[in-house]
Amino acid sequence: MVALLLAITALLWGATPILEKMGLAKVDPLIGVTVRSAIVTAGLFLLTVILGKGRDLVSLDGKSILLFGASGMMAGLLGMWTYYMALKMEATSKIVPIAACYPLITALLSVLILNEGLSLPRVIGTVLIVSGIWLVK
Repeated sequence: MVALLLAITALLWGATPILEKMGLAKVDPLIGVTVRSAIVTAGLFLLTVILGKGRDLVSLDGKSILLFGASGMMAGLLGMWTYYMALKMEATSKIVPIAACYPLITALLSVLILNEGLSLPRVIGTVLIVSGIWLVK
């Protein structure tokens, strides 16, 4: 089941940059992020209600709200905006792989902030990510 979910995720995330690049042809990146976010927000509220998760939403503690809010501002607003600006300026096949190097940042911050361990496979994976970015640019 996890493999199927990941395959669907990969297909959806893989196709989305094509739609975004086409949408950005005549649209300012900030407007693109605004429209995307508004539609996603409406969909999320609808899904939350349909799945009966409304009580969970209103019972969130302040720390969780702050953390998810910061995450939304960083990734959902600023990250999407800078990504859309780059996507509007360059080839999708160049921008997407470079933007998708965020696991490299996550791995580094996980070690530094969350004190997660560092293993040889992770170091090798990190080297491969950096090598791939170098090849794409």
